[in-house]
Amino acid sequence: MAIGDIIVGVDIGTTKVATVVGEVNNFGQIEIISSTSCKCSGLKKGKIINEDEITLSLAKTIKDAEDETNLKINSTYVTIPGKYVTIVQNSTTKEVKDKYSGISVKDVQNAIMQVKDIEIPEGKILIDIVPGKITLENGTVVSDPIGNLSNNFTINAQIILAEKNYVRQLTSIFKKAGLEIDGIVPITLAERNLILDSNEMHDNIMLLDIGAGNTDIGIFEGTGFIYTNSIPVGGDNITNDIALVLNITNEEADKLKRQYGLALKSFIDNDNDIILNTCKDSTKNKIIKSSELIEIIEARIEEIFSIINKDITKQGIKSKINNVILTGQGIININKSDVAGKITLNIPVKISTGRLISTIKPTYRTSYALVRYIAARPFAKTVSSNIDTKTDDNILKNIIEKIKEFFYS
Repeated sequence: MAIGDIIVGVDIGTTKVATVVGEVNNFGQIEIISSTSCKCSGLKKGKIINEDEITLSLAKTIKDAEDETNLKINSTYVTIPGKYVTIVQNSTTKEVKDKYSGISVKDVQNAIMQVKDIEIPEGKILIDIVPGKITLENGTVVSDPIGNLSNNFTINAQIILAEKNYVRQLTSIFKKAGLEIDGIVPITLAERNLILDSNEMHDNIMLLDIGAGNTDIGIFEGTGFIYTNSIPVGGDNITNDIALVLNITNEEADKLKRQYGLALKSFIDNDNDIILNTCKDSTKNKIIKSSELIEIIEARIEEIFSIINKDITKQGIKSKINNVILTGQGIININKSDVAGKITLNIPVKISTGRLISTIKPTYRTSYALVRYIAARPFAKTVSSNIDTKTDDNILKNIIEKIKEFFYS
């Protein structure tokens, strides 16, 4: 990245589309110059069910960002749920072009282009290459090999593949909104640098982002990204369960979940009475015990962790995980959810304490994490999104171009 680079990150979630525009300042840090969001229900259980609704919400967040920054945004990066992603581990050994001058940026860039040469399965498309461990000829492992004297070096990398049909849908949505896609990044890969603290960055971690309608799983073995998936359950399922069992509106169910949010009945201090204001039973203003409400929450949270446990056990990677980090608006406000996770998974679980996480509003965390991930990409030639300044000269130039198209196309 370079000073002045502007990176636009978009996250399409179950309840909203969120856009963050970040600029690289003089200290090489990301400065947020705009954060916008718009309600959207075009994505359900990780599936795009209404392209037009997502297009309208995306276009609205971009227009709001343009008005706020006086920029014309032509392209953005976007996240992708883990269920559409496959990670392939690969490595290659690269001869150094000039061994007396040391390993150059060009040597590393060529190695990255070489390591991506794998057979891509039908229906998949390459969306990212994540450089990992780099080993010099003498066996020394380095994170940055530039300038080291070595005849060759070996680079390990994660080749990130995505389902072609989902990428086609994304491309269609962005095209209709008048945007190009700069890159597509798995949600948990983008979030890793924001959610984890410095010690966790080198540990074997499972990152769980439990959102409104979806839970994204990301597993990291040290610096390596080894597995991702998503399951179609989240905080909205807890709300729906409360509404269904107690026969009340979703609005009251959500309010009760936030007010009495507790993941385990065994931690109740006082089993208070709760008056249900919207109960559709014959008895108006029905009274229940708080333990009845928490029992509903506990059952769904246990199910979420059980599905995750089944998935990682089936993949044969559970034994590699040392710690689990929880994040996401669907779970972080439910007290003792980390304890409930530890009971089901039998792995230490904690709520994220990443240094920067508390400084970013929950709505924009994933979009901001995406911008940070892109800005920190090692050995990248360029990362800036395609941005124009809305000056009078540029506006006049665009009008002239449109007139030309009108007469000559």
